[in-house]
Amino acid sequence: MGAIFNVFPLILIPVLIYNVWAFGATAANSDASDVRQHLADPWARIPMASGVEWTVAFGDVLILLALILLFVELLKSTSTGTAAIFNHALSMLVFIICLVEFLLHPAFATSVFFVIMVMALLDVLAGVVVTIISARRDVEFAGQH
Repeated sequence: MGAIFNVFPLILIPVLIYNVWAFGATAANSDASDVRQHLADPWARIPMASGVEWTVAFGDVLILLALILLFVELLKSTSTGTAAIFNHALSMLVFIICLVEFLLHPAFATSVFFVIMVMALLDVLAGVVVTIISARRDVEFAGQH
């Protein structure tokens, strides 16, 4: 189970949620404007001590989930095993899929999905950079007797 956790790119979870939701909404209605509107629709209204009301939308929740999972991905990227290499490859695939969807499908041309796509790119870049630095340190320590 731990090996699957190390290989699976967690940033795929918010991407899949957005995909299921966007493709489901456009299949039922075939209009991307409903998808855009639903991202801004309030999910919760929370009264604040200042007297104003904080409105939390579906897009906000999705971005928060992606941020939390990106943090976990950054922690996972410190490993240098074979699972980390597969994780980086799958993360790159997730980013490419996000980029294609963002450019070609009207339901994905939103700021919320753009931020999730940038998080997927940061996952790829951070994972590769951290793995290279960690591997270089491993080689340096192995070379010193």
